[in-house]
Amino acid sequence: MTYPPLNRDGAEPLWMQLMRALRAEIESGVRGPDQPLPSEAELSDLFGVSRTVVREALRELVQQRLIYKVKGKGAFVAPRKTELRFVGSMSGSADDLRESGRRVTTQTVRQALGEADEREAALLRIPLGEQVVRLRRLRRVDGQPWLLVDTALPARLVPGLERAIMENQSLYDVLRRRYGIEPAAADRWIEAVFPNREDAALLEVSTSTPLLGIESVAWLEDNTRFEAYYALHRSDQTRFYVGIR
Repeated sequence: MTYPPLNRDGAEPLWMQLMRALRAEIESGVRGPDQPLPSEAELSDLFGVSRTVVREALRELVQQRLIYKVKGKGAFVAPRKTELRFVGSMSGSADDLRESGRRVTTQTVRQALGEADEREAALLRIPLGEQVVRLRRLRRVDGQPWLLVDTALPARLVPGLERAIMENQSLYDVLRRRYGIEPAAADRWIEAVFPNREDAALLEVSTSTPLLGIESVAWLEDNTRFEAYYALHRSDQTRFYVGIR
């Protein structure tokens, strides 16, 4: 690729001009995710600048999360993270992903009736031991493990859901069509967590990989709580957008 010459008489520092040139190359798609950038020495020769200028430009690109560095190997284009709005909305994450043209599949890992434990009873505001339908589902995006979610719903609100075919189904679509459930609002809490062995194996990460843990409780217009879930998102593939107005 031929780079535009840097303006040595302008007010903008050389490192910033170099950073902008590299950023334009990355954002145009000339270099795809995980592809290497030219070495510091090559960039220094290409632009006729010092290594100090090159390092400052690369440092800024790392801060912008456009590149990452591997010791002894150089700098590489960072994979673009999926940006989701659903933390601050009542749409499901699968809906956001499909709208952006991604291929979404959902595998049902477990699906059964059970008795509400203390956490489920507290979140759903139901008696301890009341029947709940539990779902454990693994979502893949473009073939890659992306989300593992454990959901509990009061069985009296969703009779027969434990027997429903949920493979590649949107839970909220099923709740609307089959039970007339329309979510009105939800609370969500986000934290950084490490997965246990089972969760790590399903998400195809190590137990030392930091994940985004999201706990959620949703309710109907009459304040009846119908869903509580805990989701693990791969933090290397996701970031969440929350607009404040």
